[in-house]
Amino acid sequence: MTWIRTIPMSEADDNLLKALEAQKALYPVEYATPVHPGPDSVSGIVASHSLIPEALYHAFATFGVLMSPDLPLTRRQHEMITTVVSVTNRCVY
Repeated sequence: MTWIRTIPMSEADDNLLKALEAQKALYPVEYATPVHPGPDSVSGIVASHSLIPEALYHAFATFGVLMSPDLPLTRRQHEMITTVVSVTNRCVY
């Protein structure tokens, strides 16, 4: 397994904390609890972007915006699409 240096939340600066909170705010409430949280209660995939807070925000905000209830697809359709993409990519979550 590849090891990626991450910044623990205890060492996070304001830029990282703001990026984490801003991207979380875009996600549906069901996503508030990580499926596979790390020691800081942040999912590993999000933590892997902690060295570059701007990239973290933009990478994960994209999904949050795509899940917007203002879009013409229903939540059920959004979830179906993300499930198919995850299966196709052999994701375990």
